[in-house]
Amino acid sequence: MSAVADIDVACIDVATLGEDVPLLEGIRTACAIRRLKPDPVPPALIRKVCEAGTFAASGGNRQPWCFIAVTDPARRAWFADKYRAAFRPYIQPAIDASKKPGYPEWRHKILAGGVYLSEHLHEAPVHLFVAGWTRRGSAQPQGLYPAIQNVLLACRAVGLGASLTNIHLTFRDEVDRWLGLPENRPSIAMLPIGWPKVPYRRPVRASIDECLYFDHYTGEEARDSTEAS
Repeated sequence: MSAVADIDVACIDVATLGEDVPLLEGIRTACAIRRLKPDPVPPALIRKVCEAGTFAASGGNRQPWCFIAVTDPARRAWFADKYRAAFRPYIQPAIDASKKPGYPEWRHKILAGGVYLSEHLHEAPVHLFVAGWTRRGSAQPQGLYPAIQNVLLACRAVGLGASLTNIHLTFRDEVDRWLGLPENRPSIAMLPIGWPKVPYRRPVRASIDECLYFDHYTGEEARDSTEAS
């Protein structure tokens, strides 16, 4: 694994940073990065990646999103403590399973990354919460996840590490009050963002030929179908 270069924040040109990254290359290498440096991220760069989120599609062009970037160290520490308390019982079954013979190495790596993030979450310089208006009394994550993906891709383009978490949904009411969010604008996800300790890479994926079908599904457990016309 190649080393990650240190970033001189003072020399960053936010306007041009990331503008030359090819779209498909960014998509193919935007893996989750959970090991982050504590170095601060310029507010203008946070603004840039969040602005990318606003160019996501939304039904009726409602643009239901809002972004709350928590950067204050004391507030990040408060949230990290709450996160760890919720994460431990959630991850414990996986930790127990990992101790059994034959546990796949690739799962060990994913598990280690999640545990590392939990233990070092307070160090991540940006905790980006994504929230959105409810519709007909219900949260609308389907209107927010395209924006979240745009933010993750923008982070990849400008060289920031990021990942998607929603562990905090187990105590969302407390977090949303802490953030000052109204009841009709609940948070749906939190993205830890910072300069990466590890490089971006192309993650291992199954071949598209294993999950792409034309006209109808012909894979495992396919149901009999009757032509509609």
